[in-house]
Amino acid sequence: MFDPDIAPSGTLLGLLQRGRGDGTLHALAAPRAEALAALHHCLLRDPRRDWQVENRSLYYARLCLDLDAGLGELERHLFCADDLLDTAEERTGLALAVLGHLASYGREDALLLLRRYAISGANWAWALDELALRDDDAGLLALGESIVARFPAGPEGDRELAAAVRDAFEPRPWRLWADETQSPATAPRVRAAQEQGSFDRWQRQLRPSGPRPGWSVREVLDWAQEGLALHPVQLRHVPATRCLNAVAGPEDRLEIIQAAASGPEAARATALRYLAEHDDPQALDLIEAAAADAGALVAEAAVTAFERMRGTAALERARAWIHRTDALGGAAAGMLASRGAPYDAALVLGALRRTVRAEGPDAPVLWDLVPGAGRLGITCAAPVLRHIYRETSSSHLRGRTARALAATDPSFATGFAVECLWDCEETTRELAAHHATTADARVVEQLRRLAADPAEEDDVQTAVRSRFGPETAV
Repeated sequence: MFDPDIAPSGTLLGLLQRGRGDGTLHALAAPRAEALAALHHCLLRDPRRDWQVENRSLYYARLCLDLDAGLGELERHLFCADDLLDTAEERTGLALAVLGHLASYGREDALLLLRRYAISGANWAWALDELALRDDDAGLLALGESIVARFPAGPEGDRELAAAVRDAFEPRPWRLWADETQSPATAPRVRAAQEQGSFDRWQRQLRPSGPRPGWSVREVLDWAQEGLALHPVQLRHVPATRCLNAVAGPEDRLEIIQAAASGPEAARATALRYLAEHDDPQALDLIEAAAADAGALVAEAAVTAFERMRGTAALERARAWIHRTDALGGAAAGMLASRGAPYDAALVLGALRRTVRAEGPDAPVLWDLVPGAGRLGITCAAPVLRHIYRETSSSHLRGRTARALAATDPSFATGFAVECLWDCEETTRELAAHHATTADARVVEQLRRLAADPAEEDDVQTAVRSRFGPETAV
């Protein structure tokens, strides 16, 4: 994850960077040159806070179609000299995903550009995955020799080829290239790579490196601590906790409590998680002490351990800790938002307002506080929820905020729900399809478009069709 440079929410660029439905609506109403400039800015400088989970590609691809955008800017971005120097997936991933959607909409120029990049680009594997979903067999077969030639013949190249075949998200191209009848030039090497990948997995299963049956509590804790001495460091306290669950008995409780109170870092983190998962009576006091530890590993493990607790004692402690200004206070607020009773609404509302004032509309704890406001039906939270909806740069958090507004804001159906039909996140469009008022002509038109769009998700289309009667043509 990284913090991109996001423009103000009231600008066209800021709306498009956030993936808001109003971004599309404003772009279609703006001068075409201005809209294209903002769109290209987003495509060439991925604006997502977390590019691995947030959706933008279909959103931008649809806008490319609406604006009849050419692909010259994307072509220059993909084939510039930076592609040889910066091989990180996030530099070109968004552009390639947009090309994939454009190809599925019938844009032949997008398909050709993907083929070119798969042959010569640094992020060729992503382009190949897009082609695996959209290209025909003939197109993929024509790429086979060029892709396999990326891996020079020899032990090192064969190992790299085996890893590429094994780790491919979409196996279809490799299966075609392993077929002797369809691709005789590549079949021998690709089949050998497939066999090597299977053999590597089998060998890893025969040589496990973790704890063995019969280990004691002390051996598990030592194994967790040893991970910190490796290069690169291996954080083992989570799997070590699972091992403790298998080997520890009632007679080991005092040893584990001692490790949680004063053990070395990884062993202490492991013991804290174990005690929290078992709702040990000492767990909450040990967590409170560990949360103030100078070591980041111990402090973070303490907060995570508390978040995983489910007992009534943890809820009572959350009510006492919610006013803290540290990470443990944030975890307490998130716990009450997720699992608190109706009488906790005032505490959750106070934490929500305090968090937005102090940390802004992208604070991590808002991922729990915002749904909590909706779950508890805190209607007076609507103004701060509307602020979060407008300002957050996370499309996932905006979607959660929209759901909370649907439960707390009477104006949602005629307000934000309308623009949510154009949102970049499918779950947000699905919510809007259920709530947006059909008194707005734009809503009916967009509902029909979503219902007929082959690229739209099934859940969205099901929600759209639920708004129309059985005798209504969609």
